[in-house]
Amino acid sequence: MEQQYIDLYKQHHESIKKHSAAVMNELRDAAFALFEELHFPTIELENYKYTDLTSALSVDYGLNINRIPMPVNPYEVFTCDVPGIHSYLYFVVNDAFYPVNDIRNKTLPEGVIIGSLNQIAESHPELVKQYFGKLTSNKNDGLIAFNGAFAQDGFFMYVPKNVVLDKPVQLVNIMRSDVDSMANSHNLIILEEGSKAQLLVCDHTVDEVRFLSNRVTEVFVGQNAIYEHYKLENTHTKTTNLSTLLIDQQESSNVLANVITLHNGQTRNTIEIDLDGENCESLLCGMVIADKNQLVDNFTSIIHNKPNCQSRELFKYVLDDSSKGGFTGKLFVAKDAQKTAAFQTNRNILLSKTAKMRTKPQLEIYADDVKCSHGATIGSLDESAKFYMQSRGISENEARLLLMFAFTNDVIENIRIPALQDRIKMLVEKRLRGELSKCEGCVICQ
Repeated sequence: MEQQYIDLYKQHHESIKKHSAAVMNELRDAAFALFEELHFPTIELENYKYTDLTSALSVDYGLNINRIPMPVNPYEVFTCDVPGIHSYLYFVVNDAFYPVNDIRNKTLPEGVIIGSLNQIAESHPELVKQYFGKLTSNKNDGLIAFNGAFAQDGFFMYVPKNVVLDKPVQLVNIMRSDVDSMANSHNLIILEEGSKAQLLVCDHTVDEVRFLSNRVTEVFVGQNAIYEHYKLENTHTKTTNLSTLLIDQQESSNVLANVITLHNGQTRNTIEIDLDGENCESLLCGMVIADKNQLVDNFTSIIHNKPNCQSRELFKYVLDDSSKGGFTGKLFVAKDAQKTAAFQTNRNILLSKTAKMRTKPQLEIYADDVKCSHGATIGSLDESAKFYMQSRGISENEARLLLMFAFTNDVIENIRIPALQDRIKMLVEKRLRGELSKCEGCVICQ
C-alpha cells in the first residue's frame, strides 16, 4: 500500500515543494524518510490495534499535488454557521485553504493572523518556523510522517499576547471531488501569553465517492492562555477520517478539547496533550454515536510533565447495529510532576448484540504525591429505568431516547459556547432518533 506513495513522492517531490512554502519544505524530506521506515500503521502496532486501515488505504486515491483549484466557492454554496455564534468563518476544501471572502473576517482584533498556513509561512516565515513541526518531529507515527511529506497547506491561527478573540473561530473542512480523493493538511494554532480563543472544527463531505483525510493540528497554548477546541464530524460512510491533535500547554494555561463524532465511515482521532508548565488545567471530552458498520477509535494521551497540574477526561460511546468503537486513554505522570490530579472515565452503551467496544484505560505514574484514577464500563440501557418511564406513560422509543440523551448530556454540558451547545443538543437528538442518517452538507448548521 505504501509503495505507490513512496514512488509518487520520489517522482514528484519537486512539484510538491514548488507549491509549498520553504518553511514547510525544510522538514519534508525527513518526514518522507521516516514514512519510508515506518510505513502506514497496522493493527500489529499496539497504538493502532483498534484501527485497521487496510481496506481504506488500498483505494487508489487522487492527490492534488499541483494545487488545481476546486470549482466550488464554499462561502456561496454552504452556510455552516451556528445561529447565535456569529463566528469568524473559514474553509479548507480538501487540503487547500479557501481564500477569505467573508466580511466578518475583516474585523479581527489587531495582531491576530488567520489564514492559509502555506501563504502565512511565505509572508511570516520566522513566526511559522518558530512553531511548525515542533510537536510532530519527535512522533514515531507513520500517519504523521506521511502528512509531513505530502501536506502543502492548512489552517493557521495566531493570537498575540493578551488578546482575546471576541467570538469563536469556525473552520469547516469540506471534502469535495468527483473521484476517490485523499487530503493531507497541516493546521498550526498559536496562542501567546494571556490570550484566549475558541475554535470549532467541522468535518463534512459532499460527493458520494471515497474520501480519506489525514489532518494534523499543532496547538501551542502560552502562559495563562485559554484555548477551547471543538471538533464535530458529520461525514458519510465512505469517508476515512484520520485526525491528529497535538497540544502543548505552558504554565497556568487552560485547555478544553471536545471531540464529537455524529456520523462517519471510519474515524481515528489521536489526541495528545502535554502539560509542560505548572498549574495547568486540561479537560478532554469526547462522544461517539455510531451504527451500521461505522468505526470510531479515539486514542488519547495526557502527559503531566510539571507539578500542580489537573486533568480530567471523559469519553462516551453509544453503539448500535454492527458498529465498532475503540478507546485508549493514557495518563502519564512524570517523576517531577508532584501534586498532580488526573482523572479519566470511559462509559459505553451497546444497543445491539453485534455492536463491539474495546477500551483500554492506562495509568503510568512515576510521582508519589498524586491523585489519579481511571475507569471504564461497557453495558446496555438501564432496563429498570426504561420500565419506570414506560409505567409513567412514556413510550418505549421515547424512553430509550431519553436514556441515551441523558447518557451523553454531560459531554455536551462541557461545551462552553451556549449557542453551539444548543445546536449540538439538537443534532444529537436527531442522530439518536435516526433522522441524521447521512451528512446533509453544511445545511444542518443553518
